[in-house]
Amino acid sequence: MKALTITLIVIIAVLLVAFVVLYFLGRKAEKKQAEQQKTLEANAQTVNLLVIDKKKLKLKEAGLPSIVVEQTPKYMRRAKLPIVKVKAGPKVMNLICDGKIFDQILPKQEIKATVSGIYITNFKRIRGPVYEPPKKKGLFGKKKK
Repeated sequence: MKALTITLIVIIAVLLVAFVVLYFLGRKAEKKQAEQQKTLEANAQTVNLLVIDKKKLKLKEAGLPSIVVEQTPKYMRRAKLPIVKVKAGPKVMNLICDGKIFDQILPKQEIKATVSGIYITNFKRIRGPVYEPPKKKGLFGKKKK
């Protein structure tokens, strides 16, 4: 019985230490994210864009500047990012889009976007197709054939 209680106490202690470490790492990450959000808002510009195409691509396949690829952490280089190919005036360029608004942007749509560097943070539709969110299905909402 003694061995069982000792192992349970050790397991509980390890879990407690893990939760404390995760708590402090989470707080640190929240502060860092809030700071980055402030810099994004400070550098934001409103631009008229024509959306040509949108895809989720790996960083190397996206056609972004080499400086961007070099500055990203190695674990993020393989992750797929929401990339939007846009025309701003006479220039065609690839921009990274916020994941929250990526589904709402449609190709062949003219938008007024809030751009911070190469990152689209927000947009308003000017012309083009209207986004219709997919209808939610119920619990047993599968289509019958």
